[in-house]
Amino acid sequence: MKTISHWIGGKPVEGTSGRFGPVYDPATGAQDKQVAFATTDEVDGAVAAAKAAFESWGAASLAKRTAVLFKYRELLDARRDEIAALITAEHGKVHSDALGEVARGMEIVELACSIPQLLKGELSTQVSTRVDVASIRQPLGVVAGITPFNFPAMVPMWMFPVAIACGNTFVLKPSEKDPSASYRLAELASEAGLPDGVLNVVQGDKVAVDRLLEHPDIAAVSFVGSTPIAKYIQMKGIEHGKRVQALGGAKNHMLVLPDADLDFAADQAINAAYGSAGERCMAVSVVVAVGDTGDELVGKIAERAKGLKIGPGTDPASEMGPLITREHRDKVASYVSGAAAQGAEVVVDGTAYSVPGHENGFFLGVSLLDKVPVTADAYQDEIFGPVLCVVRADTYDDAMKLINGSRWGNGTAIFTRDGGAARRFQLEVQAGMVGVNVPIPVPVGYHSFGGWKDSLFGDHHIYGNDGIAFYTQGKVITTRWPDPADSGGINLGFPSHS
Repeated sequence: MKTISHWIGGKPVEGTSGRFGPVYDPATGAQDKQVAFATTDEVDGAVAAAKAAFESWGAASLAKRTAVLFKYRELLDARRDEIAALITAEHGKVHSDALGEVARGMEIVELACSIPQLLKGELSTQVSTRVDVASIRQPLGVVAGITPFNFPAMVPMWMFPVAIACGNTFVLKPSEKDPSASYRLAELASEAGLPDGVLNVVQGDKVAVDRLLEHPDIAAVSFVGSTPIAKYIQMKGIEHGKRVQALGGAKNHMLVLPDADLDFAADQAINAAYGSAGERCMAVSVVVAVGDTGDELVGKIAERAKGLKIGPGTDPASEMGPLITREHRDKVASYVSGAAAQGAEVVVDGTAYSVPGHENGFFLGVSLLDKVPVTADAYQDEIFGPVLCVVRADTYDDAMKLINGSRWGNGTAIFTRDGGAARRFQLEVQAGMVGVNVPIPVPVGYHSFGGWKDSLFGDHHIYGNDGIAFYTQGKVITTRWPDPADSGGINLGFPSHS
């Protein structure tokens, strides 16, 4: 059985803990790999390699960093099919979806290639007589990233390209469920000319996570995952004096007004709710139907849902693949099984779905629940699977009260032809990312990604300008060079701008 190891100091490092995690093919349910779990000593070795590399990388010219990143982008482009195949094999998403993930990750590499422009400082001349003030940003040192299973290539690329472009060195702890993509990303970075130790990958579980949060040489930690773990990451990181950005869970609402194109809205609800088997924090999990749109909209969504092709991610005909593990599949199914007892109407039940020839795979059909009470578990919890809830609201104001009453505030969308309503919505809704007739408003690389409320812990969103700010620290330099005509002399008065 293949063992996925660590990448430390520019080379593979076999695990020594004797502890391993299973890596499954979700389409078959078979374990064909295992991943080595790091000891605290192995984590310390990765941090030490990163710390040693920072001495030269932090002082490297912007031209050198950019040259490496351009070469890295070239290699990623050439190997995107290979990386996507690794994602499909371990996560289960269909190949086209995996290719899209790689492409969105590459956007951030492209952003990092523009680091000479992004790190330009500010200068004010003659703030006082012959006194100039400059503001610059410098790297933090060694930083770390802890990333989730649902985007094993994209989310790491949301972090480390920006961090290393800014001059930091990086230790990545990817999900133990699908670790191969991150490992391959590190190999390709080395091939692109990234110096040894600048990017390290340690595989593992909570032992590795806690050591990263405690290690005195790590200045900052980035995290994407569930809300409970995001809270834990923030508290433990702050306890140990670290800068933290921790992106948590979501319950994204899609508001459909009576004037919306219901066919278009139904298409987009399907795409946003069931793409990647619903295993994404930007999935639409609640449609809020306003006025008398509900019955017609639910009918259109149900019609489309029943026709989706579910199968192995390697099958070009598949539109949706399996879930990540059997345990997660069963947990998601339980929300559908218990929905009727909690007052919801089960319009489409995908819990009995099976793929011929792949009966042991972690497949689950899509489910649609209508008239879901806000007290139901299916509404209250982040399901993270192919389950779409529909909630009815009499008016726009009722819908806004519902959406803003959610404890999450990651992403949201409105579907309408009314520009005034859309403008009002984007200003009033309490969420970090808003779509207008766009169901999954993930920002492009030069804008930042992040939510509000229980969807974000920390002060900065990820990538974009916020990413640059998070991975650097500001310094203000005030200078005065004496004019040869100055007479000098002593002046004990308080400095003034005269």
